[in-house]
Amino acid sequence: MRLPARLRGNRFAVVLLILAVLCSVGIALYLNERNTRQQTHELALPTAGDWVELDVTSQDIDPGTGQLTLYVSPVPHGGLAQGPESSVFSRQIDITVRSTTRTDLRATPGEEAPPQPVQANLYDGTESDYPFDRYHFSLAFSASDGTGAVPVGVVFVDADPFFFVRPTSTPFGAGAAELAGRVSRARSTFILAWFMIAAMWALALAVMAGAEVLYRGGQGLVWPSLGWMAATLFALIGMRNAAPGSPPIGSLIDYVAFFWAEGIIAASLTVTVVAGTRVEHRKRAEAGSTEPAPGT
Repeated sequence: MRLPARLRGNRFAVVLLILAVLCSVGIALYLNERNTRQQTHELALPTAGDWVELDVTSQDIDPGTGQLTLYVSPVPHGGLAQGPESSVFSRQIDITVRSTTRTDLRATPGEEAPPQPVQANLYDGTESDYPFDRYHFSLAFSASDGTGAVPVGVVFVDADPFFFVRPTSTPFGAGAAELAGRVSRARSTFILAWFMIAAMWALALAVMAGAEVLYRGGQGLVWPSLGWMAATLFALIGMRNAAPGSPPIGSLIDYVAFFWAEGIIAASLTVTVVAGTRVEHRKRAEAGSTEPAPGT
């Protein structure tokens, strides 16, 4: 039964309202993630005396190589600075960073210390768990001058757009600081990965439904439908390769959706072509048998 025009108009308004609510939720999620990711974590900061603040920023996380790149910027406090609120060192400070390898940094007197890259290893995770892969890392910082050890504090900022780093422990003592944390995929990556999984299944089931209609209807080779099925088969490959973070083939997302979707579409296309070819041959045979014989 056809709905009255007034009800159809109200339904359109409801659809617009739902879209507006969804867009508002999306903007709120974006703002929340941006504010969460830009937070500064002050970890194990000394309260007095001469000490070195290490501003640590995570810039590049590569699960494929198991490496986390951090940029460390030393900032002097107390007598180590040339003046109040100054970032220029008054004397030489040697900073040691220990992870799986040792990295030595140096702050030169009379200069600001530039950001310097430090590598840390990722462990307790595997990239094939994408998008649910999680990792851990840990580093130890210590500093010294010509007279002995210098207390160290850590200020951490997460800047990688594809991952979320949560510092979990920072024991502080004996003039050294340890930075440990957990690394997981960003919320935007989770949302896009779930959308891709749902889209893959939706397209696969749509192709299967179309193939079922053609098969039961006794249709022949309907070329537009076959073209759509074949295009969907290859379009999913492009969608899979566009997944953020470039997960390797054989990841969890493949076993959950991609492999099944490709198999369903390929099988549906093959069955449709085989059934359509039989119909076309039968139609051709029937047309030939109904043609009048020559000379009659």
